[in-house]
Amino acid sequence: MIRQIASAFLRPLGSNVALVLASFGLCGAMGSITARLDAAEVAADTAKTPPPAAVDFTKQVQPILAKRCFACHGPDKAEGGISFAEQESAFAEAESGEYAIVPGDVDASMLVARITTDDEFERMPPDGDPVTASEAELLSQWIAQGAAWGTHFAFEPMGNPDPPQVAYPLWNENPIDAFLYASLDQAGLKPNASADRRTLVRRAYYDLTGLPPSPSEVDAFVNDDSPDAFSELVDRLLQSPHYGERWGRHWLDLVRYAESNSFERDNPKPNAWKYRDYVIKSFNDDKPYDQFVREQLAGDELDTVTTESLTATGYYRLGIWDDEPADPVQARFDEMDDLITTTGQAFLGLTINCARCHDHKIDPIPQSDYYSMLSFFEDVTRYATRGDAVENNQIDVTSAELKARYHENDEARKKIEAAMHEIEQAGIVKMSAPDQRATEGPRRERDKILKEKLKDHLSAEQWREYESLRKQLRDNQRELKQLPPRDSVMGLAKYPADPGKTFVMFRGNPHSPGDEVQPSFPEIFETAIAEVPATSKVTRVDAFNNRSLGRRRVLADWIASEDNRLTARVMVNRIWQFHFGRGIVRSSNNFGQLGTPPTHPELLDWLAQTFVDNGWKIKDMHRMIMNSQAYQMSSASHEQGLAIDPANDLFWRFDPRRLSAEEVRDSILAVNGSLNRSVYGPSFYEKLSAEVLAGQSRPGQGWGDSPEEQRNRRSIYIHVKRSLLTPLLTAFDFPDPDLTCEARFATLQPGQALSLLNSDFIHEQSAMFAKSIDAANIGNAEVVRRAVNAAFAREATEAEIADGVALIEKLTSTDGITRDRAVSLYCLTVMNWNEFLFLD
Repeated sequence: MIRQIASAFLRPLGSNVALVLASFGLCGAMGSITARLDAAEVAADTAKTPPPAAVDFTKQVQPILAKRCFACHGPDKAEGGISFAEQESAFAEAESGEYAIVPGDVDASMLVARITTDDEFERMPPDGDPVTASEAELLSQWIAQGAAWGTHFAFEPMGNPDPPQVAYPLWNENPIDAFLYASLDQAGLKPNASADRRTLVRRAYYDLTGLPPSPSEVDAFVNDDSPDAFSELVDRLLQSPHYGERWGRHWLDLVRYAESNSFERDNPKPNAWKYRDYVIKSFNDDKPYDQFVREQLAGDELDTVTTESLTATGYYRLGIWDDEPADPVQARFDEMDDLITTTGQAFLGLTINCARCHDHKIDPIPQSDYYSMLSFFEDVTRYATRGDAVENNQIDVTSAELKARYHENDEARKKIEAAMHEIEQAGIVKMSAPDQRATEGPRRERDKILKEKLKDHLSAEQWREYESLRKQLRDNQRELKQLPPRDSVMGLAKYPADPGKTFVMFRGNPHSPGDEVQPSFPEIFETAIAEVPATSKVTRVDAFNNRSLGRRRVLADWIASEDNRLTARVMVNRIWQFHFGRGIVRSSNNFGQLGTPPTHPELLDWLAQTFVDNGWKIKDMHRMIMNSQAYQMSSASHEQGLAIDPANDLFWRFDPRRLSAEEVRDSILAVNGSLNRSVYGPSFYEKLSAEVLAGQSRPGQGWGDSPEEQRNRRSIYIHVKRSLLTPLLTAFDFPDPDLTCEARFATLQPGQALSLLNSDFIHEQSAMFAKSIDAANIGNAEVVRRAVNAAFAREATEAEIADGVALIEKLTSTDGITRDRAVSLYCLTVMNWNEFLFLD
């Protein structure tokens, strides 16, 4: 008891305890007691306070070093003789004679001193945001624990970890759950319970199809007591043609899909929509992802080349194109840089493009690697030329039978024209010199002379033969018009006659070539380049008898290889991202050192290895993820979870989200019954106001007028013109199609409310909504019931009914508008409810 009282008295006094005791004349008497109490107190605190967890270098330390230090002390620059890019250089003696990092000794580590000093001339980093207090503490802990170094996870070969066994049996049934539960348990958290069935069915429909379930579909699921009800629902949705529309849109964001060239004229890309349909169909068909990759990168160089694989090469034609660049050479290299940026980030999750002008400042990617990657694409011609906008990008894929009919027609025409030309020349030689010279000029002048004077210089027999030939030519032209049109797709239609060599460009300047490089893979992969063929092995050649180099096939095979340490990781991370709202690696286009480390690296590798082992089937990954307890969790929050893991990195709950731009528009059309659900086909033009069209340099140019039935199709089929994006979609964060988009923003801003309250579109659709529930023939209370049921597939509450009736009555009585208009405005408000725009 005495010890407890003394301890309680002494503890708040801290370092001043000796002074206090001395003032009471008790210092000597209490000295031994104090010492014993201090020792006991330290032992007690040690027993109840666990040591800090081991700091993970790759997850916690390396991102700080990359973000705060690499600009001056990274792979590209080592000021003061210090580089934190590698362990040896990080632990080496600096030019000052000091050490930045001394494992186990925080006080001797100059790094900690320089990031925590108050001296602005000594503090590091000298520019940009300073190291935060929490980051400094983490670095100090890491050094105190021995500064264990590790290789960045993305540059390590993919592992194949075994799922852990956890204490909760239900979370052992799916390996995904086991991995997540283990991390939650370690943090002292428990996962949320399952969401209710109405929430689950709505979540599944939107995630897989981007469309809301109908009331009958919700009721069918809610009333299905089968333990396999949810898995069967997932299987049905995966067979829906709308699945490809939803998941194809994710891929189109990555490859910066658009149907025009940008710049001032922003002219259309013919047949770009066929690439979009190729993507949708590939997802619907559950095409193995490795095949999907190969077709886009080398669809013209595969062992079996098909119309589908040629359509896939439209990937190379999606970027912007300047039809009159001030510096054509610079423009060519800018287009190649766009291609390397998209290929590196979309397929590999690497910012290889950062090495265009110098060695990558963060990741171990030298400048030579950038140009070695560029050399794979040396046979990719520019999108077009000023003189011919289609020759480079339109591939004739007409059937052999139809091609033969066109060929026959063409040959017949040539024979007729040759015979006519012979007779014409026989008459021309008899004409006057001025008339002869006129026939040698423009076609218009020649035809004029022939029409007026040819008959006078021919014999009767020659004229009869000439007239017969003219009739044959007219018949030939008529037959040509009656033939089915030739079929073309956008892709790699022409190769350069001489692709040339590839050089490292000094500071990225295309006019300053340096050393020559050959095709090779980034050195961080430690993969030897396969033999690059001198000529392509495929038999397809263009109209000029030029062959592709065959290099892109080598690149495609390497990227799609099961041994590639990033391809499978990047894709499963994307699948996870679009189910959970963010990836296991949040920076899904950047798996490099400046990206966000994975929250669950073992789970990421297990998913990637399973993906490969199961034949790269994306639908299998959907099934595995959606049938997990983690995916089916409630989105409810609680104090403990928010305190321990406010960002939900550990997945203790399901994150709610706002609907995407396309989901908002498509849901409006779906609930009012006007959605045209037809799949595939040419794009349509949304109805735009004169004010929107005026935003172009040439107002309205290149924007068509589609019939209403076509305008009610899903948003993925809207024509994507770079200079004229649909305002409603833009308000809800439709991505910039000039750049690869790894994840869309999800903002909440006034433009969204204005679009859903004031636009012509929303007022037209709300009137259609009222009509779809037969509002003119039912009472106000029934209007509310039907509108709520159509929009949310549930019964309206008494409060909602009362509020809705009150609004309709107020609009008609106080504001003096017709009941039809009042009901329409009520329906408009329903489509503005949070429940309509957000998904739990």
